[in-house]
Amino acid sequence: MRRLVALAAAACLTAVGLVTVPVPVSAGPARASIDWGTCSSPGLVRAHAECGFLAVPLDHGNPGGPTIRLAVSRVRHTVPDPRYQGVMLVNPGGPGGSGLGLAALGQYVPAHAGDAYDWIGFDPRGVGSSVPALSCRPDYFQGPRPSYVPATAALVRRWLRRSASYAAGCARSGAARLLPHLTTVDSARDLDLLRAALGARQLNYYGFSYGTYLGQVYTTLFPGRVRRMVLDSNVDPRYVWYQANLRQDVAFERNIRIWFGWLARYDAVYHLGNTERAVRRLFHRQEAALRRHPAGGVVGPDEWDDAFLGAGYYQFGWAELAGAFATWVHQGDPARLVAAYEAADSPGDDNGFAVYNGVQCTDVQWPRRWSTWARDNWRTYRIAPFETWGNAWYNAPCLYWPAPAGVPVRVNGHHVPALLVDETLDAATPYEGSREVRRLFPASRLLALPGGTTHAGTLHGNACVDDVIAAYLATGELPPRRGGDRADAACAPLPQPVPGGVGSLDVRPGRPVPLVRS
Repeated sequence: MRRLVALAAAACLTAVGLVTVPVPVSAGPARASIDWGTCSSPGLVRAHAECGFLAVPLDHGNPGGPTIRLAVSRVRHTVPDPRYQGVMLVNPGGPGGSGLGLAALGQYVPAHAGDAYDWIGFDPRGVGSSVPALSCRPDYFQGPRPSYVPATAALVRRWLRRSASYAAGCARSGAARLLPHLTTVDSARDLDLLRAALGARQLNYYGFSYGTYLGQVYTTLFPGRVRRMVLDSNVDPRYVWYQANLRQDVAFERNIRIWFGWLARYDAVYHLGNTERAVRRLFHRQEAALRRHPAGGVVGPDEWDDAFLGAGYYQFGWAELAGAFATWVHQGDPARLVAAYEAADSPGDDNGFAVYNGVQCTDVQWPRRWSTWARDNWRTYRIAPFETWGNAWYNAPCLYWPAPAGVPVRVNGHHVPALLVDETLDAATPYEGSREVRRLFPASRLLALPGGTTHAGTLHGNACVDDVIAAYLATGELPPRRGGDRADAACAPLPQPVPGGVGSLDVRPGRPVPLVRS
């Protein structure tokens, strides 16, 4: 699944880092302790966090062998000790997302319900400030790249060569020793060592997106060690990972068309078409034109699609992306378009992409034959052209991955009273996944947001949702479990954004593009 990183991770903190000097990878048993020091991230400093490293085995099958180091952050509880509720480990998703900054997440829980926990952020193995961090080819997303849609045999060959080259770059990486040890099971075992190092008999866990699957696997492997668990935007464990991507493509097609419809509703502002179909046709015409003349010299058709992919994830960014679209169409100004592409693809930094592949390519065996990929993706492309081939090539290094694949665990939620949250039009992790996790976690409750299109957006200002989370974290209170295969409670999603000054502003050469009215 592509870029399954939570909105909350980006919203909380950026520029996360450690002042503590990284210690080289060592040999010997992992130390079940963390030497805490100061953090370099301004956001973590403001949150009064402390940072450090935890040594864990490179290979959990050889606990006395070489170790690696996980970067960890902590914001301590601020309530009197008798009201302390334990450690809360947070994962933002990805796989490959940095979670170090999420130690500050507790401050976003209403009614100070987060104050009773020690909030623990961490960079999973291979990610960010953890040592070593995996990088295979930092410039892999530098634009313009070959067209995603492999309309010719030559394009197929180019993309297969690129994918094979990327996998080979990972095999040559200075962190290549990580490659056989990047599965979700490896990270779940890291979680348990982190729990032990924090001195906790049980952990509490807050997982977004892919982080929900990490939580599912942890619960399966370590029953009895989870006290409370919030899972926002659930991965469906039946489909890891090849089928999950094909299902995701169809959901993104639906969501990007919802955004096109929103743009049509505000045609008086953006002048991009007064029907969804008209906006869609303009979008694809612009995309096609970029094959000949990339915007700013870097945004071709691939980068164009990537720049606007966020509209399928979150409605929070709709107006900003609308501005990039409109200023390019009406003013020929590539600045906002290039900025959107760079924010989406991070050219020059492939760490998240490298670990994404490292996890997904080894969690499970992907189809070995390109003919299988071609058949399935062309079939999906016919009904979902926006994201299908971009997503296929994002995952294509799995055809050549230089580490053996494992077998996914059979998820069992035991009797963990988890709170599951999902918007019913979530594209990155389709809603059916949350219903399946509810079935596998018989003590869980599912809070649905009917009609919502935002992925992993809890603790982001929806009072109805956030108050349910606060009550659960404060007292363990959950909505009553309903019978059947359905949600146990519902909240309305946040309303779609409204461009500022509707009816009075225009987008024409020389005029500014309006932002969201708050």
